[in-house]
Amino acid sequence: MTNSALRPELIARTRYLAEDLDPLDALGPDGFAWLHDGVGFVTAGVVARIPVADVDRVLGEFPVDDAVREPGTGVIAVGALPFDSRAGGEMIIPATVVGRTAAGRVWVTDLDTVPYRTAAVSVPPTQFTVRRGMSRDAWDEAVSRVLAEIETGSVTKVVLARDVHVEADEPFDMTRITRHLHEAEPGCFVFCVDGLVGASPELLVARSGLEVWSRPLAGTTARVDAAALADLATSAKDAHEHRLVVDALVEKFRHRCGESVRTAGPEIVRFSTLAHLATNISGRLSSMAGDSALAFARALHPTPAVGGTPSVEAVELIEALETGGRGRYAGPVGWVDLAGNGEFALALRSAEIEGSHAVLRAGAGIVVGSEPAAEWDETEAKLAPMLAALVRP
Repeated sequence: MTNSALRPELIARTRYLAEDLDPLDALGPDGFAWLHDGVGFVTAGVVARIPVADVDRVLGEFPVDDAVREPGTGVIAVGALPFDSRAGGEMIIPATVVGRTAAGRVWVTDLDTVPYRTAAVSVPPTQFTVRRGMSRDAWDEAVSRVLAEIETGSVTKVVLARDVHVEADEPFDMTRITRHLHEAEPGCFVFCVDGLVGASPELLVARSGLEVWSRPLAGTTARVDAAALADLATSAKDAHEHRLVVDALVEKFRHRCGESVRTAGPEIVRFSTLAHLATNISGRLSSMAGDSALAFARALHPTPAVGGTPSVEAVELIEALETGGRGRYAGPVGWVDLAGNGEFALALRSAEIEGSHAVLRAGAGIVVGSEPAAEWDETEAKLAPMLAALVRP
């Protein structure tokens, strides 16, 4: 239940801890995890759930005593928003946050007392049933439909996603999955919140002070050998798909940052099993007001990396062709503090988990030159890291 009535005596106090510990050991059953290249934090307990439109205002009213002043310290709101921005969504103000800095120091923020819980000893699942949601025939038909719409000129790109369902013989352990992803997917933003867990390679937007930046990805190879990377670097189709994303984000950055906007790329970035074209986009806000990391993320979403272009027409096709809706897949996930600083990734390479049931989704950008079989293979490769995290003996 949403609760935006905060008790007036609550103060966010952040201090370094003398002892070393793994922040994942402090992840609560109602908590949030945010880990990237060894830096990040986890939470436990919920002070309030705030409608997304009210988050910046509520955070700005919060008293803070922060002796650490690192990303994620002080009072923050965390969460994952639906892909469909019309659904609104909410963010959580956590009761306790435990994090690790780039220098390896551990800190804790306490807003409220969280009763100590002994970690439940769970029996890991050992038997799994995996089934497709969207069939191969339905996928081929959907891609063909998009290509026909591209030929008419109504759209230039549409990102189609398909679903896979996993049923286990025991409930999935969210902390165990998060830990595995953190170890197996270096370079990704590993997140866990309210049954959504994943390892996203794509930064939607981050803000520190007046500086803002993004790293959109589009153009993919499911192999990471030298020949495949060379093909990606010279592919006209992938370059076209990538440019559509970058141009859209640069335009929105310029609305807020004017002539300070800079781009660097595209370059090839490699992850555990895939590689992508990536461009770094950065800018400097003209003022501190009105453009928190959360507000910026909502303004950018959905980018052509997860929706398409033109956006409205692409999303209409997505809703018509995909089965079951996207939920929080490909929506913004991350955190924001009372000064507006924060980080938001796109919730890719993820699974929605309820007990022993998991729903995975993966998408591919359909543009001129796309072939249904090749795009299906791309989604298979994108599903693989999450399947490996779930389906283990």
